[in-house]
Amino acid sequence: MSKFFIKTISTFFYIGYFPLIPGTAGSVAAIFLFLLLKNNTSSYLITTAILLSAGFLVSGEAEKLMRKTDPPCVVIDEVCGMLVSLLFLPYDIKLVIIAFFIFRILDTLKPYPVGWFEKLKGGLGIMSDDIIAGLYTNIILQVVVSFACFKAS
Repeated sequence: MSKFFIKTISTFFYIGYFPLIPGTAGSVAAIFLFLLLKNNTSSYLITTAILLSAGFLVSGEAEKLMRKTDPPCVVIDEVCGMLVSLLFLPYDIKLVIIAFFIFRILDTLKPYPVGWFEKLKGGLGIMSDDIIAGLYTNIILQVVVSFACFKAS
């Protein structure tokens, strides 16, 4: 794999080099991707699957390339976690904003077993904690949606 490909994908097209809070910048980028694909479930699922696969493939290589464990500029994990957070939820901008904040809180606090997964080596550790934080976010929001009045816009 070329260094260019590894850096481009792992930093999600260099968004990870945003000078402040790169993980949050990656999460925001995922929201824009969600907004672009929200009306086409198949495209959303395929894009999410491709990014998840690419993330597992390149994030460990990026770690080796940058000679640092879980480098802050690697944000493909946050992008994927945020996309997982929004899977199968009705579109409502309030719900998207709530998902963003819940995901960022869970990604930061790392409730069990999120923190445990982060300790795994390589791409598995980089990606897994964010995917699980995304799953937690999605589960919380699925419950909220089932009991609230969020309707597809």
